[in-house]
Amino acid sequence: MLPKMNVDEVRVSLQRFGWPDYVVFVLMLTSCAVIGIYFALQMRREAKARKSLTTEDAEDAYLVGGRNMKIFPIAMSLIASFISGITLLGTPTEVYLFGTQYLYIMGSLVIMGFVLYYFFLPVFHDLKLISTYQYLESRYDRRMRLFGSVLFMFGSLLWLPIVIYVPALAFNQATGVNIHLVTPMVCLVCIFYTCVGGLKAVVWTDVVQTIIMFGAMVLIIVKGTIDVGGFGEVYRKAQESGRIESPNFTFDLTERYTVYSLFIGGVAHWLKSNAISQNMIQRYLSLPNMKSARTALCLFICGVLTFICVCGYSGLLIYATYHDCDPLQTKLAKRNDQLLPLLVMEILGDYPGLPGLFVAGVFSAALSSLSTGLNSMSAVMLEDFFKSFAKKPLTERQTALIMRFVVIIFGAICVSLVFVVEKLGTVLQLTITLSSVANGPLLGIFTAGVMVPWIEGKGALVGGLSSLVFMAWMCIRAQADLASGAVSYLRKPHTITGCNYTFIDFASMSMIAENVTGHTTVHSQNDTFHIYNISYLFYTMIGSLITIVIGLITSFLLGPNKLENMDTLLLSPCVRRWVDRYKARRVLENETQQQNKTPTKALEMDKLKLTKLSEKPT
Repeated sequence: MLPKMNVDEVRVSLQRFGWPDYVVFVLMLTSCAVIGIYFALQMRREAKARKSLTTEDAEDAYLVGGRNMKIFPIAMSLIASFISGITLLGTPTEVYLFGTQYLYIMGSLVIMGFVLYYFFLPVFHDLKLISTYQYLESRYDRRMRLFGSVLFMFGSLLWLPIVIYVPALAFNQATGVNIHLVTPMVCLVCIFYTCVGGLKAVVWTDVVQTIIMFGAMVLIIVKGTIDVGGFGEVYRKAQESGRIESPNFTFDLTERYTVYSLFIGGVAHWLKSNAISQNMIQRYLSLPNMKSARTALCLFICGVLTFICVCGYSGLLIYATYHDCDPLQTKLAKRNDQLLPLLVMEILGDYPGLPGLFVAGVFSAALSSLSTGLNSMSAVMLEDFFKSFAKKPLTERQTALIMRFVVIIFGAICVSLVFVVEKLGTVLQLTITLSSVANGPLLGIFTAGVMVPWIEGKGALVGGLSSLVFMAWMCIRAQADLASGAVSYLRKPHTITGCNYTFIDFASMSMIAENVTGHTTVHSQNDTFHIYNISYLFYTMIGSLITIVIGLITSFLLGPNKLENMDTLLLSPCVRRWVDRYKARRVLENETQQQNKTPTKALEMDKLKLTKLSEKPT
């Protein structure tokens, strides 16, 4: 009888990434570079054809595609930018570990779409902005514009390294290649096509990458479902393990996911990611009119819902495949976020080229998010920093150099920060938690801007700074507790009784209690409630509420904005109509007062004349 393979030997045997897979992967990168070169040449031809091209025209062409982009590629680009590798790998991991409760967040995505459709998008599109943070200067003052821009840059530098790190995990699982070898090479291609091709190159590479992402995920779930015995078998095993869950209506704020955290907190999280994010708004602004922008938004919502469903089902498929031999406990998958790549190599490893297609899909998701972030940071740095502080207008050449130089510098910074991300935890929760430091204050000052006309510049700044300090403390404490093990979320049931290879059972040695429970409540070393131990989905909402409340109180103490002096184009349409009616009513009241004062003065003059006449001697 042959001895069983150990876990390391099994892991190596699954790393069947052959030359066809490398060819597929390289072809994806090459196509992105070619698209960048094509649009760089196109912009040069357009510049030569229009000899009167101004600096503003050059900026529009590079940053917002000349504001004449088509609906379909923009919708695909929005989907690709939103569905990063974090979503592709993080969502299946969440479902495998904690069940389907997270998938109810799709309801908050639909609500977010309505809010963006009616309240935020009309404001930004009517103003014809390049940087979203130009709005803050118009609505408040220059300090708020710089404050918002700094928060955006800070949030992007927290988010993008995680976006880069995630596909490197997939590549490592499939090939065994060190993540710090592949990351710089892939990012170099992304920096290149973003730098030379501008927004049009980013958008059209996103179209290619979205198709690759979706094709790879559909291939995985179809082949994986067939291998485990069909959809019914996947559902049965998920149901038996408690992973198919009804909505959780508990009021416990420390629960990882409840209806309230998913819908209330989820709406705030999606709003920051879509309604006020430079990454997303820049694409809506590249469309010629509001109707096109709203159509792209509807297509985006439908596309993202489809991707979330596919990713969620992938999590159930992972459990159906490994239901009797948990790869995390045996260390077949060294990190939680390598579960989906492990599944891919298990079911597609014998088919040359298909693992390469999956890795290309995951990297496509990362490249689209990275290119979007770099292009947006280029716009923000140019508009909000260089042009704001320049003593004289920048030339076309200076503008072009600045935009491309920013892409190169921040791309290099993001790659270097991958070393830091490697030491941190699960990507989905990590991303939302850390990004909430900047997201909460940003959402608060923008929401106050379009919805609360009384808040003025100083009040908004005080509110934003207060929220920033509080959220930094809250997020750092939360991550510290997770890293130390003081707080942990309990997994769904799993077992290792059916493993056909040998391994060291570290979980049994350390007697970890959560390995046998099916609950997802927070587990802490003490029963004391801490605000930073609440569900991470509430973080952005808390940060925005602190900003609005403190901003409103401060504004009334210092003297709120007078509605009569408000530029209603800076307000959401519903608030705009209310303020316009208020102004009209005030004008009518003033006219009525003037009319009432006129006869009174005439009567007083007549009385005065009669008095003087009566005093004259007869």
